[in-house]
Parts: sequence; structure tokens; C-alpha cells
Amino acid sequence: MTAKRITVLLAEDHAIVREGLRSLLELRGEFEVVGEASTGREAVELAELLRPAVIVMDIAMPILNGFEATRQILQSQPLARILVLSAHSDDEYIERLISVGGSGYLIKQNSGQILVHAVREIANGRTYFSPSITARLRSLEQKSKERGDKKTKQRRSLTSRETEVLQMVAEGSANKQIAAGLGISIKTVEKHRQQLMDKLNIHETAGLTRHAIATGVIENSIQDTTQKSDLN
Repeated sequence: MTAKRITVLLAEDHAIVREGLRSLLELRGEFEVVGEASTGREAVELAELLRPAVIVMDIAMPILNGFEATRQILQSQPLARILVLSAHSDDEYIERLISVGGSGYLIKQNSGQILVHAVREIANGRTYFSPSITARLRSLEQKSKERGDKKTKQRRSLTSRETEVLQMVAEGSANKQIAAGLGISIKTVEKHRQQLMDKLNIHETAGLTRHAIATGVIENSIQDTTQKSDLN
């Protein structure tokens, strides 16, 4: 009797990377990639529809970043198992994963063998972190408690919708585009922007963008791409 394969949803905005991840997993025979998402919003929708055993989630995605997508998925599916992928191992990113409740954090520089092992571990109900950051987790958690990290408190004080608006503002979207993308009125967008500025004590768009980059809401590569497209 053939063992049941582990179902996986891939959330990654680069098609060539998704193809590589799919091939890497499915060649093993024990995994089945049941869906692919190119934006954080698609990841949330497909996670609800497909209910995969494991979601492999990139951080830097358009419309909704991987951290916020993870938070939204876990709000509706508390038992979902999510492995976050990142090119970064900064303390800020690791702390953020812990705060949103992800099951693992894998650095993209790791080998395919480690990815396979991580997906397997998470599917079996365990957590997995890249070997290079495992030893830092306890000290990071303790350090965060001791210093009462201001940035962490600010981030947690933002609602899910405010975080969505923050990302779209930082990506260069105008109020009209944000309203259309989120299905809300322009007036509501303006209200959320004002609440963001009040909570973060930041009163200009450039400051919101810097904050979004510094706290991992978007990565520099997304902002650079947005600015270049605006110039073309």
C-alpha cells in the first residue's frame, strides 16, 4: 500500500523558483504540490481552499507579504503548518516569525536537502529552523522580553488591515489603488493611513516606507522595483 503523500502549497512570487521547489519536492515521491501562489493574497485564499499539510511561504511577495499572509492564515486555520522562506537571518525577521506563529524559518541559502527535511518535520507537527539560526532563538526571545522592544510592540499594535495598508503604501500604491485592491472606500483607506501615522508616530509616506522596510513588512527589492516601474 502506497503511503499518503504530504500535500504542500508553494507561495513564492518568482515562477522559476516555484518550479524549482516543486521539482525538488515531487521528485522525492513523498510530497504532492497541490497549489502555487504568486502573491500573499493568493496564498491566503489557496490555503483556505486547499488545506495543505504544509505551506512554504516566501516573505517578499507583492500585495501581501509572507508574514502578514501567515498571520491571516493562522487566524482562520490555527492548526496550519507554515514554513517561512527568507534570504535574511536578521533578528528582526526571526522575531517576527515567532510573533505571527509560523512553524519554521528557513534561509534560502540552505540546501534542497534541508528544505525537504524541514517540510517533513513540520508536516509531522514539529518546528524547524535553519541550523545557522537555531542557537539564537532562545537568546532572542529572552532579549526581547528584557528590553520590551518598542518596535515589536508597535508592530503588534497594528491590526491586520492596517498592516495591509502599510505594505501597499510602502509599495507605492495611491489611496485609490489601495481602496480597489482591498475592496474598501478611499475614505476608509485615509482613515487607516491616519491611524498608522498616529500609532507609529510617523507623519509622512517616506517614513512609513522606511518603517515597512526596517520591520520586514516589505523588502528593499520590492521597493526598488516599485520605484523603477513608477519611472517607466
